[in-house]
Parts: sequence; structure tokens; C-alpha cells
Amino acid sequence: MATPARDSGTGRDWRSPSTWHLRTRLVLLAMALLVAICGAVGLVSYASMDLFLTKQLDSQLDQASERAREFGRPGPGNGEGRRDPLEARGQAVGTLNARILGDAVTSAGFLADDATRKALSADDAGVLLALTPGALPVDRTLSSGAYRLVAAQTPYGDVIVTGLPLKDKQNTLASLVWTMVLVSAGGLVVIGLAGTALIRRTMKPLEHLSEVATKVSRLPLDAGEVALAVRVPEAAANPGTEVGSVGYALNQMLDNVSSALEARQQSEMKVRQFVADASHELRTPLTAIRGYTELMRMTEHFTPDGQKSLARVQSQSERMTTLVEDLLLLARLDEGQPLKFSDVDLSQLAIETVSDEKVMAPDRLWQLELAEEPVVVRGDAAQLHQVLANLLSNARKHTKPGTTVTTGVKCADDGSAVVTVTDNGTGIAPEFVDRVFRRFARADASRRNPVTAAAPVVAVPAPEPAPARVRGGAAAPLTSPVPAATAEGTSGLGLSIVQAIVEAHGGTVAVTSRPGRTQFTVRLPAPSAAG
Repeated sequence: MATPARDSGTGRDWRSPSTWHLRTRLVLLAMALLVAICGAVGLVSYASMDLFLTKQLDSQLDQASERAREFGRPGPGNGEGRRDPLEARGQAVGTLNARILGDAVTSAGFLADDATRKALSADDAGVLLALTPGALPVDRTLSSGAYRLVAAQTPYGDVIVTGLPLKDKQNTLASLVWTMVLVSAGGLVVIGLAGTALIRRTMKPLEHLSEVATKVSRLPLDAGEVALAVRVPEAAANPGTEVGSVGYALNQMLDNVSSALEARQQSEMKVRQFVADASHELRTPLTAIRGYTELMRMTEHFTPDGQKSLARVQSQSERMTTLVEDLLLLARLDEGQPLKFSDVDLSQLAIETVSDEKVMAPDRLWQLELAEEPVVVRGDAAQLHQVLANLLSNARKHTKPGTTVTTGVKCADDGSAVVTVTDNGTGIAPEFVDRVFRRFARADASRRNPVTAAAPVVAVPAPEPAPARVRGGAAAPLTSPVPAATAEGTSGLGLSIVQAIVEAHGGTVAVTSRPGRTQFTVRLPAPSAAG
């Protein structure tokens, strides 16, 4: 029976977070690359501009120093008198000049913005005295600001210090920095927006691929008829592009998977039809075997070994009949045959089923936990009875004498009916819990035939409708020896039938198990939901 897709009509946004993250990472990578490029360009530009301005300032400084030395030399016939080098023609505003004689600074000052001469402080004099004559120009900070200074030795025994302010150079570099920052920031914004739009457009096919992959991942492909009609759109499956080639390959894979699912579905239908036909055809010969076996046991006289063999034939024919009926029921459920709905009192059903089990296994402690009010659901009474019978039979067959088996029926807060079967036996092996509802699943991996297994012989009462016939004056015994393992053998279909019936009613069945407590829980929808 096909299972509907669980995500149909949900209106969910199928854009994958991974695609969004990839797009974001690409944008951030592009912006980081742009930042690195802008930073490198800025550093190179700043260094180049600083070198250029420094050379330009040094050239101006050399010219100013030459003017100051020429202007400050002693005049003819006046070896002692020296003119202030700051008064030389051509000295620009901000120019600093000073004469050093020995360890003393004389004629030290600079031209202010109003072209007047301003004196230097004592700290400035100490800075000038520390300069090395003939050395390369250096940057120093004075009381009036930062200066580029150079000291030159004259032939007349004094040292002329000349300086030019660094203010213009620093302002130019600051303007360059701000220009680079603003241009880079604007470029980052433009590139970020353009890159986002471009990458979004480029990554759009990946969103289609993610949507298709997500839809396929949510389809129930494990069983039933599957309509795998979802495909990547042709626009996103162009093998001429990198992303399109991925979409094309995904469509090819989905075509292959769809073909495989169709082949699997056809194979399953053939197997189901074969099982249904074979089971139906086996019912008549099995009924004949049981009838003739019963007739022979009532009319013929056998030795004890013959009686034992005949009893085994009868028990195995009954076991085979049960297996055939189970297979037929599963085939009908797989085909989705309609149920015979009616109001079913689960409380009364539990009482009747537990009473039957008490007769079959009086060595177990059977208990009931029922709600005060009857719990009624809409369902097929015969099939729901089989659900309870199979769960109780499972508890009986897989627990030891003295085990307490509790059957509970109650109504949940949401109006659904909850039926539980709990026992305090040894529990189910952890590795088997996930497989317990599979068909033909049994905890005993050997799957040995109960008839051939070594088992004690127990006496099973013969049917009572007809009295025992006599032959040769000896009465046929009223009991037949049957191996105990035969009476408790399992086909591995009981819990599969439980699950199939419950799901056909729109409910669920689950199991939890640990040593000392195993509980099967059946949930059936409220009558309004079921109807």
C-alpha cells in the first residue's frame, strides 16, 4: 500500500541553509580579497607618496640651507659680525634657522605665518645641539611643531641649522589616507552589493538542486509504491555549466532510481500476488489434511509411535494453516482492502482476550488495568481482536511461567485510545528491538524447526465432539503426545500483523524493553479522527 509523501502541500521554503551559507561565504571571500587589494594599494600609495614628499621637502631644505649659509657668512672687513640667516631672501614662511657656535645656539628662530620672526625655546635649542653636521636630514618635534632639520658646517667655524615644517607633508598624507579609505569603503559597498546579486544569480541553480534533493530525502522510499516525479528544472540542468552539470547528473541519477523503484514495486506486487495465490490455494489441501488426520485418529488404532506421528502431522498442519492465514491477512492489508468499521469497545475486547489467554497459560499472572469508562474507537473488531491476541500471545510465548502480564486500556489527553501490554520478563535483546516488527523476524537466528528441536513431550487433549472409537477391542487414548516446542513455535509474523493492522487504522505501535520490563504500546485515533 503506497504511503503519501509527508511534505506535500506544506508550502515550506526549500532553500537550503547550506546554499545560503555558501553564498555568504563567497561574498565575504570576495570582500576580503577586495579589502586585501585595497590595503595593499593603500600601503604602496602611502609609501610612494611619503617618499615623493620627503624627497621634495629635502630638495627645498637643501636650497633653504644653501641660502642661509650664503647669507650668514661674514661680510668683507667684518670678520666678527654675522647676519641672521633667517633674514636671507627667499626663505618661506615656517622656515627655521639657527647658528651654532661651539656649544651655544645663536640667532635661532622661525618665520611665523605672519612672516614675523619667532624665537625657539630652550628645549628646542637642546634638540638643535644634538644634530650632527653633515648628516642626512631628520624629523624632529619642536615646540612649534614637527620639522625636517639639517645641520651644515660652514667654512667659518659655525654650524647653520635649517628646518622646514612637516605640516604640509602630513596634511597631504592624511588627505591621501582618507581618500583611500573612502574610495575603498565605497568600492566594498558596491562590490558587496554587485557580488551578492551576481553570486545569488549564479547560485540559483544550486537552490533548485537543494530543493529537489530535500524533497527526495523526505519521500518514503523504503516500501510501497513511490512516485518519484520530482526533477531539477531544465534551466538548472544544463550540462554546459559547472552547476548545470551537477543538476543534469542528479536528474540522471533520479531517473535511474525511479526505474529501480518501479522494478522493485513490480517485483513486490508479483511476490505479494504469489503469496496471496499460494496461501489461498494451500487452504484447501491443509483443510483436507486436518480432516483426514482427525478422521484417522478417531477411526483407526495406532501404536504409541503411530499416535505420536499422527499428532505431529495434525499439529504441523494446524501451524501451517495459521501461517497461511497470517500471510493472507498481510496480503489483504498490503493491497489496502477496506476495513469493516464499527464502534469497538477496547475495554471489553481486552477482558475477552485476556480471559482466553488465562485458559491457555494459567501459569502466568494476567492482570487488567482499565479506565473507569469504556474506551470506544472506530475500527474493525475482528482485526483489533487479533492485535490484542497477537500481543498477549507474544508475551506468553516469550516469557517464563510466573511472569506477570498486564494489559492496560485508557484514553489519552488528545482523545486517542492507548492499549499497552506489559510484562516483567527478561526483555528483548537491544539489537533486536529495532527489527521486532519486521516480517519473519525472530530473536532466534537459527530459525530451527520446532518439530526437529529437542523438546519435552506434553499431553494435548484430543477433540471432544466425537467419542473415541474402538478397534480390536482397544479404546483409542484421549490424549496425543505433542512436542512443547511445536505448541509454542512462532512464524515471526505476529508483530508484523499487529503493525499492519494498527497502521491501517491510522494508529501507531511501539515497543520499549529492558530487563524486567517490556511494553508494547498501541495508539489508535479518536473516533472522530478515525471516522
